[in-house]
Amino acid sequence: MLEVNDISKSFGTVKALNAESFQVQAGEIMGLIGQNGAGKTTTFRILLGLMNPDHGNVLFDQKTVNDQVLNQIGYLPEERGLFPKMRIEDQILYLAELKGQPRSITKEKIDHYFEKFEIKGKKTDKLKSLSKGNQQKVQLIVTLIHEPKYLIFDEPFSGLDPVNAQIFRDAILEEKQKGKCIIFSSHNMDNVEELSDQVLMLRNGQTVLKGSVKDVRNQYGRIKVFLESKLTRDDLLKIEGIKEIHEQNGVFEITLTDPAVGKEILSQVQAKGSFDQFSQKPLSLTEIFKLKAREDHE
Repeated sequence: MLEVNDISKSFGTVKALNAESFQVQAGEIMGLIGQNGAGKTTTFRILLGLMNPDHGNVLFDQKTVNDQVLNQIGYLPEERGLFPKMRIEDQILYLAELKGQPRSITKEKIDHYFEKFEIKGKKTDKLKSLSKGNQQKVQLIVTLIHEPKYLIFDEPFSGLDPVNAQIFRDAILEEKQKGKCIIFSSHNMDNVEELSDQVLMLRNGQTVLKGSVKDVRNQYGRIKVFLESKLTRDDLLKIEGIKEIHEQNGVFEITLTDPAVGKEILSQVQAKGSFDQFSQKPLSLTEIFKLKAREDHE
């Protein structure tokens, strides 16, 4: 289990993190979200032992960060860090050896990972000869091949086409099934909502959201209604408690000020007779992210 206990970090007068705490269990994925400068990178640097917090601590199975713990961490950085002029196989062998895995064991695994991640190229090629997407998949091999217990992915889907992004998603979910403890950051809330068991949002170093994706969404109530019926926009505008209305292809997307307003809309829909769609849902994680981000400017 990964435990982050009340960590704070300042750089001069700037408070990069303020009393951040969370736990990630084995076989669990946590999505770390926030705008640029929110504190995500500082969090990762502390987790990786690259800097110490001013207050609080980080524990991996009750152990502080040391060489043994670091060998159990697989880290995929946002800025890829491989050697473009070095042969792919040579650097995979070298980097896995730095994590304590014998070259003989790593060598046995490379062909499997090349096939698994559908890499278009040979292991004897120099990295620079591969496309950007295939280079990222080589970086993923480096992250996973020494079979780490903890995985940290910083913007893993950045720049990937839909096919390669799905390969990355499948790989992350497979690692979860193996019981790995996983934390990742992404600006794509669809990925966060799809993959995460829990989510934590930072804003200016402060934790502003924390919990399961379901609980975070339910905090705001079921204030979204999707409607396809005989009601017109003018009919809807007469109903008190409707905040916003958007229409696309005959379907209204309605934002309510209070979930209870949904009952009034449904009553009027039913009074008009048959209808094609009425569904009332909580805000999406994308909408919540935008809402919390806007609070910083109010």
